[in-house]
Parts: sequence; C-alpha cells; structure tokens
Amino acid sequence: MNRVARVFSGIQPTGVPQLGNYLGSIKNWVTLQSQHLDPASSQPHDQYISIVDLHALTVPRPPARLRADTFEMAASLIACGIDPSRTVLFRQSTVHAHTQLMWALACITPVGWLNRMTQWKSKLHGSQQYGSLNVHSAAAQSLLTGLFAYPVLMAADVLLYGATHIPVGDDQIQHIEFTRDVCDQFHKTYGHVFSAPRVLLSQTKRVMSLKDPLRKMSKSDPNDSSRINLTDSDDAIIRKIRKAHTDSIQGISYDPVERPGISSLLSIYAALRDVSPEHVVQEMEGFTNLQMKEAVASAVIETVGPIREHMARLVDDRGYVERVLRENEEKAKSVAEDNWQNIAKCIGLS
Repeated sequence: MNRVARVFSGIQPTGVPQLGNYLGSIKNWVTLQSQHLDPASSQPHDQYISIVDLHALTVPRPPARLRADTFEMAASLIACGIDPSRTVLFRQSTVHAHTQLMWALACITPVGWLNRMTQWKSKLHGSQQYGSLNVHSAAAQSLLTGLFAYPVLMAADVLLYGATHIPVGDDQIQHIEFTRDVCDQFHKTYGHVFSAPRVLLSQTKRVMSLKDPLRKMSKSDPNDSSRINLTDSDDAIIRKIRKAHTDSIQGISYDPVERPGISSLLSIYAALRDVSPEHVVQEMEGFTNLQMKEAVASAVIETVGPIREHMARLVDDRGYVERVLRENEEKAKSVAEDNWQNIAKCIGLS
C-alpha cells in the first residue's frame, strides 16, 4: 500500500456550499495544497478530495437534483481555490473499488461497532437528543441499511487510497476512530495491508446558525437567513448578518456560553482573518453591535465575493469542470485499482 503522505477528504454533494463548509473544511484543504503537514519536515504529500455522491444516496433525492448538486459542488470547490493540478478532485461513484472494498470491510465489521456510532442516531431522530437509541429500539425499525452502514463506506474511502492524514472537525473524530478499528480488524483477519490514518483536527470552531447560535450553520435549514451561501450577493450578506441573533449586553466580548450570538460572529471574523477570537475582541474594543456586524459583513464579502464571481464563470464553462473531473477521476481510478488488486489478493479474490 502507498507509503507517500496522503491527505484524503470527502464532501457531500449538497450543491453550493455555505460559509460553515468553507471555514470548517474547504479553506483548510486549500491551505494544505501548499503547506507541509509537519512544519518541522519538508516531506511532500498529495491530496485527494472526493465528492461522495454514493454517501448522498442515504438521503434520496431526484436524480437530476443529485447530478446538479454534484456539479455545483465541484465548481464551488474549484472556485474556492482547490487546484485540480495539485489536488485529485473526483466523484466517488466513478471509482468502483470504493464499493468493492466497502463490502470486504463490512464482512469483518461487527454490528455493535455501527450501533455505537452517533451520526445515524442524530439523523434518524432529527436532533442530538437521542439518548439510549440503538438499532433494537422501536424508533430504529425504519432505519435504512445505507444510513446505518455508511461508516463502513467512509472507512473504505480512506483506506482505499492509503491515506495517512484525514482533516476533520471534532464532530468527525468518531468516524476516524471507527476507521482505525476496522483497519486493525482487517489486519487481524488477513494480515497487514493498510496504514492507520492520523487525524488533522481543524482549528476552526464550528460555524453556527445566524438565527440560532446554538445550532450549526446548515444547508438543510429551511430558513435561508440562517446561513451565508457562497453565492449570496453582497446585499444579501449584509442583510443576513445585520439581522443575525445577538443580545442587548453592552460591549463586545467572546463568551460562547453566555453570549453565543456575538461569539459566533466573532468566530466567523476570526476564522476569515486567521486570528483568535480574543484578538478580534481587542480589535473591536468600543464597537457597538452594529459596528461589529458591519465589520463581520465586510470580512465575509471580501472572501465570498471573489468565490461567487469565479463560481459564475465556471457555471458558464461547464465543459471545463467536467473535463477536470474526468481527468482527475482517471488518476483516482489508477491508484484505487492498484491498491484494490493488492487487497483482493490478500483476501483471496484474485
């Protein structure tokens, strides 16, 4: 299996991303294209980003919508700064070895491991208050197999490319631990083939909803005012941030517990400027809430504006985006097929 340092990330094809996607993941991926994984080492690495359209099937949608969402995500990633000459950007479903490896891993993965995963519970229940929900609960009898087993496909996504580093937020650490457990189980069953991946933990705090700062900013929120889309106009950005939930306490301070609305906006500004929220508090000393919101809106526009304009050009040049995907998919297939042949030989399929 590959011994080159390799970063692997996956992103659901949800159409045009929102600011939380950009600050939580995409901005970091862009940085990793030109930054060493270890500041003390000059070891090179490559990067793979998969638009995970197979994972998207866990929430059925019209086929035309999925195709459109996948294209928009690809164009958005390029507009955000993902360079197809330095990052292998591809659609998961075009590389058939993902599902082949998933089945091999599923055959050695205990149901109990999947039962402990929290994400299927939160999606099934519709909130994080799922308590003692498990696969045997009455509420779980409508649970679809794909949603329950998708961590196995996530593990296959990572292990198929010999990924050594996985950039994630703190809400995804459980999936990496699961992948490492599956990796160990495979080695106990068949012998050593994979390298267990390491976590690259994102330093950006979760970006919260503009309307409810106790919830994550989300594309699925029916209230469009709760988020900043990367295609929002300058006027829309100003309007949304001006109406963002804050409080009536005088002064600017960072306190996510007592002042979640203010703190969320300060976190957005800090992430855009690559500084700490505490630094922002000093910078905005003496500001009113309105002045603070104006500064945040200006910083958002400074980042989102060029992305929005680049995105518009890419939508008008669909052939370029499709060509980039096809070329990168050939690269992904080449690596994946070579690795799958080694795995297949190890488990007796070739």
